[in-house]
Amino acid sequence: MFGKFASHPFPAIIQHSINATYVKLMGLDMSEFREPSTYKTLNKLFTRALEIPREIPEGRSKLLCGVDALITDAGTVTEGKAYQIKGMSYSIEKLFGEYHQNAVAKVEGGEFINFYLSPKDYHRYHLPMDLKILSLTHIPGKLYPVNFPLLRHKKELFIENERVVIECEDKKGRTQILVLVGALNVGKMVVTFEENIQTNSEIREPRHYKYDDLWLERAELFGWFEMGSTLLTFSKKGSILPEVSINQKTKFTDVLGKIR
Repeated sequence: MFGKFASHPFPAIIQHSINATYVKLMGLDMSEFREPSTYKTLNKLFTRALEIPREIPEGRSKLLCGVDALITDAGTVTEGKAYQIKGMSYSIEKLFGEYHQNAVAKVEGGEFINFYLSPKDYHRYHLPMDLKILSLTHIPGKLYPVNFPLLRHKKELFIENERVVIECEDKKGRTQILVLVGALNVGKMVVTFEENIQTNSEIREPRHYKYDDLWLERAELFGWFEMGSTLLTFSKKGSILPEVSINQKTKFTDVLGKIR
């Protein structure tokens, strides 16, 4: 119902009021975007593109932040486990799903970073480095909120929620995993290079896609959330040297460390 409301273009005077109310209630910073009244639906406002391009830091060895978000946890994958938040571990074998089991061992001892996008954030996601896309799996699931109360109390929240798992390799052939996690009111997780992805739909079984020679460049847009949600990253041991902290607010184009 909320998805239908957000996607419906109301008469201009009503839509202007809806957009203005949302901007005020959520505290959106619209300085890099169009005027709120110019968005024809609330969903268009959610998924707004940058109107003022951000400067991309030079140097391919710099690890780029791909989203405007809050880092809710970060650390080392140990014995096949990562943390949704401090004290709440989960199995990455379950998170990755049946089509990415070989990747579990490849990121053992490597780094994970959790990025939470709130409803007021810029909802588009970009590549943190040059990546070759090997495969993608859409795993249907629930749409629990991914806010702090649920992160602290709902076990295996990321595993239960709908998600899109993207398996990649960097320029040196090292495994990098990106996981998009759906949440309450997230009607869609859009992936620009795979139009067959239909999240929050009637699909009940995982759908897997492979790619032969698909390279995406550092900072390149590869999709967006409708409303806020979470992006998880997993890297092969020794491939990155992150310089991040829990509860750190990040923005797309920030430098979060080094690519080794």
